[in-house]
Amino acid sequence: MPVVDSAKLRRRNRFRRTFPLHLMSLPAVLLCLVFCYAPMYGIVIAFQRFVPAKGLFGPQQWIGFTNFKNLFAYPRIWTYLTNTVQISFAKIVLSILVPLIFALLLNEVRKKWFKKSVQTIIYFPYFLSWIVFGGIVIDILSPSTGIVNNIIRLFGGEPIYFLGNPETIKGTIVWTDIFKTFGFNTIIYLAAITGVNPTLYEAAAIDGANRWQQTVHVTLPGIITIVALMAVLSMGNILNAGFEQVWNLINANVLSEAEILDTFIYRQGILANQYGLGAAVGLLKSLTSMVFIGVSYIIAYKFLDYRLF
Repeated sequence: MPVVDSAKLRRRNRFRRTFPLHLMSLPAVLLCLVFCYAPMYGIVIAFQRFVPAKGLFGPQQWIGFTNFKNLFAYPRIWTYLTNTVQISFAKIVLSILVPLIFALLLNEVRKKWFKKSVQTIIYFPYFLSWIVFGGIVIDILSPSTGIVNNIIRLFGGEPIYFLGNPETIKGTIVWTDIFKTFGFNTIIYLAAITGVNPTLYEAAAIDGANRWQQTVHVTLPGIITIVALMAVLSMGNILNAGFEQVWNLINANVLSEAEILDTFIYRQGILANQYGLGAAVGLLKSLTSMVFIGVSYIIAYKFLDYRLF
């Protein structure tokens, strides 16, 4: 009988096992190719002195890396990059920790009606656009009529101009974003928790583990792959601090602390008609995000044994 290569057999079995998953992902891959990769010819704008009247495929002047040189020579570009990284990194960390902790606490609630009510309430802000939610935030944090400052006055404090003070604007941006989005991630973690084998909790209880010990030694290890997935996906946003949110909340008083790369692209690339410069920033952001996603996936695979399929 012919000897079957064990490595080939394992690869064949793995392909048969994962083929349905790849087949299910095919429509999403096709949509991504059509709407994300097919239009990528537009990145050539980053290497051109682009004039819209000549058209995307028109006789544009090729200037090589001049736009990139102008970008790094821009006086405040490193300030904007620092602001972007600080805001986005804080959002990434808190968007993992806050929903995870809240999901663990909510999982301990035994009243189903209360649990479902809380899920609905915290999930609702996720459906609001930043145009609507930004207006709500501005009203709530208003130094004159906002409910937050009214409470501060009630306890004898001085009103705080959260959106107009350079010292508070970054924290305000981060926490309002977490407040808006943590409900969605909480639902994801709660769904992951329901997938943990109940017999593990029974075995832990028989061994004398209390609720806290069951959470640490059963629940968290059972959902660690989902946490790793959320972390890997979020690393692609390391240079995306949230254009819609920042653009709707910042003003001239806090530009030095709250201007990010996305708002810089809009101001320079669209409002100032420097399309090549804006495309150069966008290209650098995409490349950086790709590197961070790749590195985070390798780390998750090596230390948490996480893989997509």
